[in-house]
Amino acid sequence: MDRERARIFKRELVADRKCELASNLYDQLIEKGKDFVAFSLVVDESNDVSDTAQLSVFIRGVDSNLRVTEELLGLKSMHGTTTGKEIFEEVSKCVTEMKLPWNKLVGLNTDDAPAMCGRRSGLVSRVREKMREENCAGELTVYHCIIHQEALCGKALKMDHVMTTVTKVVNFIRAKGLNHRQFQSFLKECGSEYADVPYHTEVRWLSRGKVLSSCFELGMELCQFLESKGKDTAALRDQKFLCELAFLCDISSHLDALNLQLQGRGCIITDMYAAVRAFKTKLCLWENQMLQGNLGHFPCCQTIKTQISTAVFPCAQFAQKLSALGAEFSRRFTDFDVQKCQFELLSNPSAVDVKNAPTNLQLTSSVITR
Repeated sequence: MDRERARIFKRELVADRKCELASNLYDQLIEKGKDFVAFSLVVDESNDVSDTAQLSVFIRGVDSNLRVTEELLGLKSMHGTTTGKEIFEEVSKCVTEMKLPWNKLVGLNTDDAPAMCGRRSGLVSRVREKMREENCAGELTVYHCIIHQEALCGKALKMDHVMTTVTKVVNFIRAKGLNHRQFQSFLKECGSEYADVPYHTEVRWLSRGKVLSSCFELGMELCQFLESKGKDTAALRDQKFLCELAFLCDISSHLDALNLQLQGRGCIITDMYAAVRAFKTKLCLWENQMLQGNLGHFPCCQTIKTQISTAVFPCAQFAQKLSALGAEFSRRFTDFDVQKCQFELLSNPSAVDVKNAPTNLQLTSSVITR
């Protein structure tokens, strides 16, 4: 009995200590917020495993000494509907509790959901309305999450049929414990460098590349295992499918590399924009090389091309897909292109035409360019 009481007391003590630490960290954030000359918010809403909507609000503020603070401002559980009005109320509470003035809000980053970007009742329109009520003179810059847009660009390839086939194969192996154990044992017997195939989920964008890579490398083993289970593998052995799988595997690895480059604490928008522009340039290069049959940046395609007839490999088709991907990047990032001059003013002020700089910064820009 004494041991049980001791355990309960210990759990309560740990819980109290965590609450004290959280409260102290929040108080520190409020103190830092008093020195902010400007701040921006990132708002994201997604469902957890129990289908409860979780609204996360992040803040990035900068003081007069250009010290940047980036923290989680709030995590709110929304058990009812998640309309623009309700999301705004939660965001407004976070800003009020932080004791931040609305006139210092300069940026808002959201996804492209109607509740966020609706013209009349979305979060963005309500925040702008609130700033007008507070007589805020500054302009609010709104962006659609750059990482989310990068992930959505991949849909322009229109190769869902390849991913569907791969997902069915993976689900057949992973969905049942017996199949999964037998497949792992089969790979071990074959001496494969892979011990398993990973699951793919839409929410985890980077999982697609990992699934495609493992399935491409384990193509022969997968066919042998499925045939031992009485499954038809004609689709997996089809030369057209293998070419498409190889191409999707290669381009997904490039997209995943860009996605990782855009992630991480402390990333600033000028660096992220530069990474996207560099990738668009790479797409143009890869398109021209693909038309010439140069697969130097597509190792999986090189492997498949050596196994099948060169005439069968659809270089022209894949070049068109690279062109479509480049066009999608240009379409989705037009709002960033509008801010190109301001980005260059920060990243490379000496290259900016003084006439195009904001009026309050023109004298500073002219001094830098001399």
